[in-house]
Amino acid sequence: MTEQESLLQKQHRRLTFRRLIKRILFIFIGAVMMAVGIEIFLVPNSIMDGGIVGISIILSKLTGVKLGLFLFLLNIPFFYLGYKQIGKTFALSTVFGIAILSVASTFFHPVPAFTEDILLAAVFGGLALGAGVGIVIRYGGSLDGTEILAILINKRLPFSVGEIVMFFNIFIFLWGGFVFGWDRAMYSVLAYFIAFKTIDVVIQGLDESKSAWIISDQYQEIGEAIIARLGRGVTYLNGEGAYTGDHKKVIFCVINRLEEAKLKSIVEDMDEGAFLAVGDIAEVRGGRFKKKDIH
Repeated sequence: MTEQESLLQKQHRRLTFRRLIKRILFIFIGAVMMAVGIEIFLVPNSIMDGGIVGISIILSKLTGVKLGLFLFLLNIPFFYLGYKQIGKTFALSTVFGIAILSVASTFFHPVPAFTEDILLAAVFGGLALGAGVGIVIRYGGSLDGTEILAILINKRLPFSVGEIVMFFNIFIFLWGGFVFGWDRAMYSVLAYFIAFKTIDVVIQGLDESKSAWIISDQYQEIGEAIIARLGRGVTYLNGEGAYTGDHKKVIFCVINRLEEAKLKSIVEDMDEGAFLAVGDIAEVRGGRFKKKDIH
């Protein structure tokens, strides 16, 4: 095997059968959950989502054509863009997710709305939609091509992906205001916000992890206290001050958000002048992150 073939094999390693089945199952579940949010909560109450889904809802209302058909047709260009920008596995996962979403939307369309209360529909529709999208993203797919398009535009214009998506959605909600009424457009913004936050929770998990960076002359005492009192492993890194040139030991550890206050207390007890930085981590895998017993 040549070096180039070896590199290609590493870059395009196939999914194991178990991981493939798990991916298919969760993308299926996520797409069905999104269809429930759209067809049983949002659409019957004239509430929209953002992105391609929002455009599909408006076009379905204006033309009388089934929503599922627009969901699939409008996302077709993004299958190719996803393949070019992110990869074959992502594109195939997206095709599968969109197909399930389209079929499930058609299936749920005759089902009566769970509630006619607009606020409840916006809240629970947003939760179901956000949970579904989050599950699909977490397992390697997408149910809306807006962000893929935004990534492409971002390479040519001086705007961030988030700013481009926001611009698209402002246009969609303004358009929806003329079609459904301005009160429904405002409820749509509420549903979108709830869905957006739910996506974050699903992707990052409820047990959100945090990274902690500590610089102190008492690094060894602080590290031992973290191990003993929190049951977390620590790593000592070599650091050098850019201004002073002093060599320092940097403590790195990963905790959950419930342990943050205790970590700060440990650091303050050992060294009130210590530098401490805490940041969010989306996901932790491998290593020795599993918590040890504290006696």
